[in-house]
Amino acid sequence: MADIYLYYFLLTKSIVLLVLITGSGGALGRVFALEFTKHGAEVVLWDVDANDNEETVRLVREAGGKAQPYRVDVTNRVEVYRTADEVWTDLGRNVTMLVNNAGVVARERLMDCQDYVYMSVHVCPCVHVFGPAYMCVSQMTKAFIPQMKEQNHGHIITVASVPGLFSTICVEDYCASKFAAVGFHESLAHKLLTEEFDGVKTTLVCPHIVDTERSGERKDEVVLFLAPLEPEYCVEQAMNAILIDQPLCGMILHTSSSCTVAMVTYRFMGSDKCMYPFIKSKKNKLTNGGPTLIAAN
Repeated sequence: MADIYLYYFLLTKSIVLLVLITGSGGALGRVFALEFTKHGAEVVLWDVDANDNEETVRLVREAGGKAQPYRVDVTNRVEVYRTADEVWTDLGRNVTMLVNNAGVVARERLMDCQDYVYMSVHVCPCVHVFGPAYMCVSQMTKAFIPQMKEQNHGHIITVASVPGLFSTICVEDYCASKFAAVGFHESLAHKLLTEEFDGVKTTLVCPHIVDTERSGERKDEVVLFLAPLEPEYCVEQAMNAILIDQPLCGMILHTSSSCTVAMVTYRFMGSDKCMYPFIKSKKNKLTNGGPTLIAAN
């Protein structure tokens, strides 16, 4: 056991860096900000909710860290590029770690969700820029990866989800966005290796249900077999992976199986109906004639 801890210690890298976290006003984003602060990083905090983001800033500074908040709608391509330039102007140095954490979910069944809302969620995975699927996943990366490549130094962390590995019912938009995030992340990792940018690391984080105020209710059968993960636990495991440049951090066993076996397993665990309470618990409020998108992380 001592040998394992020594090996981990030798692999662990120092993080005296500038870390940008999207969705930093949410549960996972906030814990990420505090954890990176513990490791000596200065954090750049992007969130669409300024009030939630300011609370994260307060906690980071209370812990003795440095935090720079920005109100950013990461589904807006123009805002992403403009704010990326502002970060450089304000801080005078490059972002060396990018944590793509923010996400959205409509909380409506497929046939009840208006098309423009479904499309805006459907094509907005972890890099969160409105537009066709390819453009959607490329904008956030395009804003920050050139400087990482130039120095052959950096780290891109994609916070996806187990629904990005296999799906469940009633969250078609969320599953599609996370599948896209996983696919994009894996392709990006291959590209960096092929182009021999071995100093630019990638880590894919895939937890299952995380216990946050935004996650809604779950059926008792699901909680019995797969209790929701605490945000602190998720971030702890993710940080362990990030610190040793581990490419994948999955917090549930994912094995390949036939569709029939998967469906039987889903039904046995109640997963075929597990999202019904989630949808019922928090209906979207109408804003400007349409449902408000709710951040998932």
